Amino acid sequence: MCGICGIVGRSVPQAEDAVRRMTAALRHRGPDDDGAARLPLGDDAQANVAIFGFCRLAILDLSPAGRQPMVDPATGDCLVFNGEIYNYRDLRATLLGEGIAVTSTGDAEVLLKGLSRWGEAFVERLDGMYAFAFYQRATRRVLLARDPLGIKPLYVAKAEERIVFASEVRTLVASGLVPTDYDPAGVASFLAYGAPQDPLTVHRAIRSFPVGSVQWLEADGQGRLRPRPQRRFWRFPAPLAGRTMDEAVAATGEAVRRSVQRQLASDVPLGVFLSGGIDSGAIAALAGESAGRLKTFSVGFESDSMPSELPVARETAARIGSEHHEVMIGKAEALELWQQWLAAADRPSVDGFNTFIISRAARLGGAKVVLSGLGADEMFGGYANFFRVSRLAPFIRAAAVLPGAARKSMARLAMPFCPPRYRERLAMLAVSSGRPVDVDIDIRRMLSAEVLGHLGLAATDAGLEANYLPGELYDLCEPESRDVFQGVMRVESYCYMSNTLLRDSDINSMAHSLELRVPFLGREVIEEAVRTPGRLHLDQGMPKAVLRRAVGHLLPPVVLSRAKTGFSLPVGDWLDTELRDVCEAAVAALQEVPFLDPAAVRSLWASFTCQRRHTYWMKPTLLVALGSYVANGGRSGRPPA
Repeated sequence: MCGICGIVGRSVPQAEDAVRRMTAALRHRGPDDDGAARLPLGDDAQANVAIFGFCRLAILDLSPAGRQPMVDPATGDCLVFNGEIYNYRDLRATLLGEGIAVTSTGDAEVLLKGLSRWGEAFVERLDGMYAFAFYQRATRRVLLARDPLGIKPLYVAKAEERIVFASEVRTLVASGLVPTDYDPAGVASFLAYGAPQDPLTVHRAIRSFPVGSVQWLEADGQGRLRPRPQRRFWRFPAPLAGRTMDEAVAATGEAVRRSVQRQLASDVPLGVFLSGGIDSGAIAALAGESAGRLKTFSVGFESDSMPSELPVARETAARIGSEHHEVMIGKAEALELWQQWLAAADRPSVDGFNTFIISRAARLGGAKVVLSGLGADEMFGGYANFFRVSRLAPFIRAAAVLPGAARKSMARLAMPFCPPRYRERLAMLAVSSGRPVDVDIDIRRMLSAEVLGHLGLAATDAGLEANYLPGELYDLCEPESRDVFQGVMRVESYCYMSNTLLRDSDINSMAHSLELRVPFLGREVIEEAVRTPGRLHLDQGMPKAVLRRAVGHLLPPVVLSRAKTGFSLPVGDWLDTELRDVCEAAVAALQEVPFLDPAAVRSLWASFTCQRRHTYWMKPTLLVALGSYVANGGRSGRPPA
């Protein structure tokens, strides 16, 4: 795993300096090595150029043979690549069978030579997490690509007659070529969902490259940059209606086992994040079966309101025989770590503090690669939303025949009987269409249209759907089947997991130069999960029923019997005590965002403070994270300290 950046298009004298600045801003992602390459673009090599920059975190083939930008001496093709290709050994064998020499032992050369041999079609053979730029010497053009669910980030910006790309938003800002003004649509989508929703960022000029897509960048006969249309190469497969529980359990078990085995490939020390849940426990157990005794890492904390998962994680570690490491976070440490986390943010997000802390612990504990259980809840039905939507959707759909005013009145009458922290959600559901996709989107919303409107962020003015999603992302959530489970899976995967969990996992692990892998999002595992009908995943009202049957025998009984808690920290307790002053200072910085109403911001913060007992901690963190991003140099491109 590494950091990539580059400029494609009209050559300017400051282009090399811009790439050097971007590379410097990526240093935390790849402290082991760096490099750059200048490549001719189109017919006029003097007028047009592609410049690639790279920072390396050496994981496979630690020798100079793994350096990037990597050039194929036979073709002149060039690659910069962030991520891992887990089936690289199989692909390497295929290349050798074609008579193509592969001299290194890593995956980057396999990717380069596969693209040289088969072009963009080779992407469809990959199992991995990746974002890359590939230069094809014969045609003098560049291919950009990103993995199916966006495990690895890739951001792009149009800067006059050039496309600038990078692994992080702040890297594009550091180029000095990209406008940095804030985007009302990106900020609105962040405040609605807790993270900017693809393809938006909080900067108007910067966009996230679409997941599961490729795009060629080339110069035309007049020397002008002409990006080809983006092409989506991967979509969710259709479920197999006739699949039985036994078939689903067998296929899932084998797919997860193979995914873990593939993702153990590493030439540096490897560990596993271990909570008290099924997902990380199963990954740790399967990894231990294949790799022998390995390191596991868990985090505990001092709190009067939340139980720690350390005792259960400790029991799992004992059962699988891992070298277990525990880190306790006391109240006295919370402020310093919170400030470090906010300073490391590449974009505002309400999540990721937990990943920042455990990534720090793993790196200090000697690991350079870790496996995580992320993705199982989205793929196998671990969230309560899978049940809530199936139960709520029919009633909301029936009520949708009534006029909107009547439904709002009914919601107002029900408000006194609804717990205070859920009243805003009730108001949103009252005007929902009742379609499963819409119900899940409304449940995921953090701030209502009314609140966002008071802040100065009306959806229509920002060019967003009424639910504050970009139109292209909303369309992506639409399932091809009527299976309610499939609809919820898409929303949870494309909106929550891709935009929040995966982005936060990437940025907070890479802040510590740590590679984080997610075996539950191996391509085979994803496709087996999607092929299994929802009725099996939620069999007898049990969340993750298929996965539980497939991996349950690996875990202590206490893990299977306990209620789902998630990997959480007592941030709500800390916000009103240890973190109060720094949070209020961050919120004050929002006056620098020109389209936000300062009085409305202050009023919203005051309401969160006054109703702390009835307010989920992520809501005030919306204002804190955005304000901190502004105050900590969201426009300057400064890398984390």
